Amino acid sequence: MKKISGQLLKSMFISASNNLFNHYPEIDALNVFPVPDGDTGMNMNLTMSSGAKEISNKNEDDVYSIAKAFSRGLLMGARGNSGVITSQIFRGFAKALEGKEEITAYDLATALLEGKEASYRAVMRPVEGTILTVIREASDALYHTGDDDTSIEECFEILLTEARASLKRTPELLPVLKEVGCVDSGAAGLVVIFEGMQKALLGEFVEKSTEGKQIVEEKEGKLENGYSMSLAFSLIKDGTKKHFIEKHFRDFALHHGHSLNYTLEKDDKIKIDLQTLHPGTILAYLQQFGEFENISILPIKHDEEKVDVNSPRKKNAIIAVSFGSGLDDLFRQVGVDVIVPGGQTMNPSIQDFVDAIKKANAHNIFILPNNSNIVMAANQACEMIDDDCDARVVPSKTIPQGLVSAMVFSQTSDVNANFNNMKAALKNVRSGQVTFAIKDTDIEGVHVTKNYYMGLRDKFIVTCVKDKFEALNNLLANMIKKDSTLVNIICGEDILESEIAELQNNLAANYKDIQINVVSGKQPVYSFIVGVE
Repeated sequence: MKKISGQLLKSMFISASNNLFNHYPEIDALNVFPVPDGDTGMNMNLTMSSGAKEISNKNEDDVYSIAKAFSRGLLMGARGNSGVITSQIFRGFAKALEGKEEITAYDLATALLEGKEASYRAVMRPVEGTILTVIREASDALYHTGDDDTSIEECFEILLTEARASLKRTPELLPVLKEVGCVDSGAAGLVVIFEGMQKALLGEFVEKSTEGKQIVEEKEGKLENGYSMSLAFSLIKDGTKKHFIEKHFRDFALHHGHSLNYTLEKDDKIKIDLQTLHPGTILAYLQQFGEFENISILPIKHDEEKVDVNSPRKKNAIIAVSFGSGLDDLFRQVGVDVIVPGGQTMNPSIQDFVDAIKKANAHNIFILPNNSNIVMAANQACEMIDDDCDARVVPSKTIPQGLVSAMVFSQTSDVNANFNNMKAALKNVRSGQVTFAIKDTDIEGVHVTKNYYMGLRDKFIVTCVKDKFEALNNLLANMIKKDSTLVNIICGEDILESEIAELQNNLAANYKDIQINVVSGKQPVYSFIVGVE
């Protein structure tokens, strides 16, 4: 084959999206840190699914129309750093095809090179040993190996051969990958995308997997607030865990949520989908019976409140990412105007930020992502809005940073002063979290045991123990310094009100010279979020 038509390109893109859907739990499992964040694979899957949906009904046969629409879908649906970088690869790819009806071997090579360039431009500090390395080395190999006589099939074989080799080399470029013995997850996701494209090219179009016996239990009605959970779970029957009884699980899950959909597979593996107000309760229940392999928790979305375009535009507004009703209240108390649901376990898309900017309806907008994996999506959204709105990202990487930053905002200061003051405030707080581990590993000198509780300071695991309160105390001992004056602890939905009061009293007695504030954030997955000033 010497050329790719528009409809063949459409088939290749959708096949790639389906292939990623079938393999995203495996990509999630490659994540270095053993936290339940549903991270890279899920983000890339949702990003690609958005692109595939955009082109599903397009019948044009010129490649530029298909590539442009696919790129648009990817961009608006991009989630997390991996999703944004993926969208940029295909944004550059589409731009290089402008005006073209078909793709030749040369067009394919140059388009992938432009995709590489676009992805590198999107990252402020590119890190090698990641998805960036794979697109660079694979596209360079194709460009320098292929010629006018190379068939499209041969092009993809060259591309994939180098992509797979580059993926295997990622641990040599990132020491942390080598330490835990895995390849980069985003890079693995890109290889899966290319493999899906190649299969369609060869007439082996990938369909979404429907393996396993599926049991569906539904209740009428819907949750007005809450979360959609997707879990991959393995039962443990060696006597270290409780015996799992299917009927008891159904009764418990449907008591705490609805739209239960679960799949019984071989080797005592279960895949679960559920809508619930209390995902932490579901996770705590399941921990009794086995181990998590993959977790995704996303906010349930309903019809968005319409923005009155005729209402007067405010001077300033703050947008913050949050993931719990108590956290939402805390952000509103410090002046946040619009909450974007999301966080470590549920990265919002670029479209979510664009919608939030419109809803804020202000001349000057300050966005607090409150997660390092969300900053890129927020920045991309700011680039897509009208020129008469000055939207800026204050690069908060944690909830405590976002709260402190919002508190220094002043309605009487100009936009530059507010932006600089809010950025400067990020340095005034040390952040930590307590959550449970989803796998055994050894990282940076700390042994991590599945289902034990980890205390994390920024991206460093400082403790891993069986009890969540012990993990909190160990974390505080690591974070509190001689000059510390204030400690804020935000409790998750798995912490009882009585436990919050007891914790407040105990910590106040142990740290008499420091102001201790213990509040309920009702966030899922993270038992405690800690800020020390």
